[in-house]
Amino acid sequence: ADQADEYVSVHKRNISQIKNKKRRLEEYLKLKREKQKLKRLAQQKRRKEAKALGDDAPPKQVPRTIENTREPDDTMVDPEDEEVQLDEAMDEMAAYFRKEYTPKLLITTSDNPHRRTIKFCRELKQSIPDAEFRWRNRSRIKKTVEQAVERGYSDIAIINEDRRHPNGLLLTHLPDGPTAYFRLSSVKFCKDIKKRASYTAHRPEVILNNFNTRLGHSVARMLASLFHYDPQFQGRRVVTFHNQRDYIFFRHHRYEFRNAERVNIQEIGPRFTLRLKSLQKGTFDSKFGEYEWVLKRHEMETSRRRFFL
Repeated sequence: ADQADEYVSVHKRNISQIKNKKRRLEEYLKLKREKQKLKRLAQQKRRKEAKALGDDAPPKQVPRTIENTREPDDTMVDPEDEEVQLDEAMDEMAAYFRKEYTPKLLITTSDNPHRRTIKFCRELKQSIPDAEFRWRNRSRIKKTVEQAVERGYSDIAIINEDRRHPNGLLLTHLPDGPTAYFRLSSVKFCKDIKKRASYTAHRPEVILNNFNTRLGHSVARMLASLFHYDPQFQGRRVVTFHNQRDYIFFRHHRYEFRNAERVNIQEIGPRFTLRLKSLQKGTFDSKFGEYEWVLKRHEMETSRRRFFL
């Protein structure tokens, strides 16, 4: 009861009426500390009550977030569903998951790339084993794709730039597609990451988080097929594609085992964010290509709780 009275008194204080700026700031900070103290005491009280009640304790309250209140989507799939497994066994990435070939990625750029874009390509190459970086030499995308198929590449990634910064990723699975275009943002190079770990030549483990719809599964399978299907766990490298609110966050870490129970992660880099703009059947075709999905912001983004991946 005393805490409740104190909580009410905290909220009754009207700081905005204090005219002195310095005193107003002091009162605001004091009020903030009091609120934090009361919140901490309430949490401690709930923990003690839950511990005393044991199995009879009320269930822990789950906070409402945009993720757990997302709008229901008919395209949400269960990976264990037989129909989904049958579709995936016949899609363009099925040969990779059957381990019929070793993935080989070609990384290139738009014409006249800036040094930042070149640096990003080289750091991306270090993150993905069996990737090669080659100059575009002003060739058309269709011709570049044809040459990549002839040379035995399984995928091609073209990095676009705007105002000397990388801003787009065109990813094509060879030889039959599909082709995805992503907006590229929030690029952070390895040298800008504090206390970063160094690269090793080991093949990384790949983690794909929160790709729940049919479209999300297709995108996740495209991203997974860039990496070798047999990771070398002794290298302790892990690459993560984490989907949150249709933004795909790329992180590259190394596990650091302190003892048998504790483990830390140390970031290697680079770090960037992708957002899917379109998914096209087959290889890139700007005139006659058939699009499976295109992001139309003003028509599709009608709610903050509606997601597509």
